Amino acid sequence: MYTEAHRDALSEAIASGVLRVSYDGRTVEYRSLTDLRAALREVEASLDPGRRMVRQIRISADKGL
Repeated sequence: MYTEAHRDALSEAIASGVLRVSYDGRTVEYRSLTDLRAALREVEASLDPGRRMVRQIRISADKGL
């Protein structure tokens, strides 16, 4: 189970550009910023299970004249 402390630690690491995150006496080192952001998305989804991801698809067309 994730806590707000997990989310805060991940957010702080992303903001400062470091790949090592410490919370609850544990330290995790991520391979890349992409992995760190994916972990943050997972934690946020776990903390708010009723929230749905919103996707938008935009379509545009012209006559090519």
